[in-house]
Amino acid sequence: MNQHNFRVTDYNKPFILQRADPYMYKHTDGTYYFTASVPEYDRIVLRGAKTIKGLKQAEEHVLWRKHEEGEQSIHIWAPELHYLYGEWYIYYAAGDAADIWKIRPYVLHCKGQNPLEDEWEELGMMQAADDDEFSFHAFSLDATVFENKGEYYWIWAEKTGVGKQISNLYIARLEAPNKLATVQVLLTTPDYAWEREGFWVNEGPAILKHEGRIYLTFSASATGSCYCMGMLYADEEEDLLDPHVWTKVKVPVLATDEEKGIYGPGHNSFVKAEDDMTDLCVYHARQYDEIEGDSLYDPNRHAMIMQVQYNEDGFPVFEYGDTSKTDCIL
Repeated sequence: MNQHNFRVTDYNKPFILQRADPYMYKHTDGTYYFTASVPEYDRIVLRGAKTIKGLKQAEEHVLWRKHEEGEQSIHIWAPELHYLYGEWYIYYAAGDAADIWKIRPYVLHCKGQNPLEDEWEELGMMQAADDDEFSFHAFSLDATVFENKGEYYWIWAEKTGVGKQISNLYIARLEAPNKLATVQVLLTTPDYAWEREGFWVNEGPAILKHEGRIYLTFSASATGSCYCMGMLYADEEEDLLDPHVWTKVKVPVLATDEEKGIYGPGHNSFVKAEDDMTDLCVYHARQYDEIEGDSLYDPNRHAMIMQVQYNEDGFPVFEYGDTSKTDCIL
């Protein structure tokens, strides 16, 4: 299957076309916001609506555009919108046109309370803790933030080693929206074969909370049909900066399903449905596996949505559902 002859099934109909690394957020007033990587990798966009369905046709606002040269001039990736300490922030990754793989994490701050209409300002690159000599010195991206027991934690992917390098996930506590308070702690590295196809990769972290546990999903391997989702989990009462309290599931929790026409699912986010009870997984995937050229520059990673189910032990189960049925809960 390629972009000219793929099958449309009951399972692979996109929520929003050509929006990779999808991030959806539900604000305290019930408004839903959606952002993602655009195929040109040249800007940060945001749309808002009172309902999830409304996001499909909502106006897309351009909040920020890449620089003409130097830092933040290429590869604008994976923006996430967060409301921290009473203000709006966006975390995103960007490269340098003169050194295109010099990817680093950056921060935008909204000067007002309307993230769609008010002005945004750059806060520069994310800052490591004062005594951290390691973070953000290499290819770093895909940051997310979450709260537990009154503390904010920041999780991101960063490469280490030589050659093709290895992308690991790290965690630290926040001191401020644009600075870490603690030295990086390694959470997960690609251990299994399904995390090592094409590249050795753990990236795209996302947080799901359920019945006293914190679930951390992540994406693994290269960005083609081998791309898939893994998962860690920890008890919310534990010290989340202690890597020993996290358990890694040994198999992917979401992967390519040729029969359903879904290829390379991953880089997801989680959001509550309008009933404030149902958990939804917003992820990207393609409808075909044969990619011309570098998969990173194939534009057809589409945003899709599935309902998260839970088994008798309270663990999340990710299963592709009929999109017409998913529409009923949005």
